[in-house]
Amino acid sequence: MMFRLGFWGPFFVDGSLFVIQLIVFQAIYANVDTIGPWGKGEMVIFIGTFSLVNAVNMVVYFFGVNGISGKIRNGDIDLYLTKPVSPLLRLSFEQVNPGSLPLVALSVCILWYGVRLCGLRVSAGHVLGYLVWVTLMIVLWYEMEVIIRSLTFFLVSTVNITRLEEAGIDLCMKIPGVVFRGIYKLLFYVILPYGIVATFPTMYLSGDGTLKMWIYGIAVVTAFGGITAFLWKTGLKRYNSVSS
Repeated sequence: MMFRLGFWGPFFVDGSLFVIQLIVFQAIYANVDTIGPWGKGEMVIFIGTFSLVNAVNMVVYFFGVNGISGKIRNGDIDLYLTKPVSPLLRLSFEQVNPGSLPLVALSVCILWYGVRLCGLRVSAGHVLGYLVWVTLMIVLWYEMEVIIRSLTFFLVSTVNITRLEEAGIDLCMKIPGVVFRGIYKLLFYVILPYGIVATFPTMYLSGDGTLKMWIYGIAVVTAFGGITAFLWKTGLKRYNSVSS
């Protein structure tokens, strides 16, 4: 009984969240034609993209990465440091959760609906390019999660930083990055780049992608990869083993 609830629970919660998002935007587009430069079809693709990235995150690494802070504080990370495998690699992928796999299928359905609304003719090349963008954004999301939890090596508490992460994700899930301007664009494109997670793949699929966008997206993923590696390695050097 508990196993079944644990399996279907994440799918029900996340699926309901994105269905509610679709209903909200249906209500919005009943009164307006566009949000910024995007119409209803682009917004549905945006929701489907965010849902897809989130679903893969939940399936592959979320539960493993989410436990890093607790393991650092209570000393359980000692067990990982003695193994021949990279501690971060094992921590990240030791709790694969198949409960969110149905959400991947739901996300694909949302994407298909959005493509139909836009009237797009999607070729195999478009699908491949879109999947490359989604992969880049999955990696970026992973890097952001590891960076925030690596701060546990340096700070007494990361509760407020985690709340900031949750608030940023929640906002960027509701508002596409194409409407950000000024300080908001700096915050959600550079400092906490959750604003590009669903925006850039959507722009590519809808035909608005540019070479500049590709360069910037790859540069952001690469830069945050370097920050992730630096913080993790520096944190491990500062870590005082509980057993010592």
